[in-house]
Amino acid sequence: MSTQYIDETAFVQAEQGRNNLMFPDEKQQARFELGVSMMVYRWDALDVAVENNWGGPDSSEKRDWITGVVVDLFKSEKVIDVASIEETLLYAMVDEFETNVEDDSALPIAMEIINIYNDCFNVNYNKVEQLYLEWEEKQKTKKAKRVIHVECDEDDDNDNEEDEDDEDEDEEMEEAMPDLVSTKPEPVVDDDGFELVQPKGRRRH
Repeated sequence: MSTQYIDETAFVQAEQGRNNLMFPDEKQQARFELGVSMMVYRWDALDVAVENNWGGPDSSEKRDWITGVVVDLFKSEKVIDVASIEETLLYAMVDEFETNVEDDSALPIAMEIINIYNDCFNVNYNKVEQLYLEWEEKQKTKKAKRVIHVECDEDDDNDNEEDEDDEDEDEEMEEAMPDLVSTKPEPVVDDDGFELVQPKGRRRH
């Protein structure tokens, strides 16, 4: 997304009589929050940080937390501009991922969040739904790549599974053996107490 046409002074303001920018309609609010989440997921700098676990093992959860922080801005403020959203994103990256983003990539994300708010205000969810569809496709692609990577090692796993299956079958057969040999003659013991070896006998367990 280019920063060329971004109005850094753009803002949204609560309607008269309201103390914050939350939507009174649940669907509007839900669509807006989804839109914020989708834009946060589209932020490349954050995506790299999550993929490389710069925020530790719970990096993915931290990304979702950042979405919550941005949404909370709209729940607590009467006026929000592009700069305040950008600052929130940048501070979150420093606090949670120890990363100082200096490429202005947070600016278009902030601008789009303002645009999404205005869309939802006008009950226009086209952009949010499109962003969600694109995110779904991206997730499918990532999953497919993971599956392909796993399949490289599947032959070994299959061999192990086949060995385990064979062992299971052997164990089941061994468990069934007492029933199969239950009719064999009782062992013959000589005068000294030693068991005599019987011809054609089965191995004792």
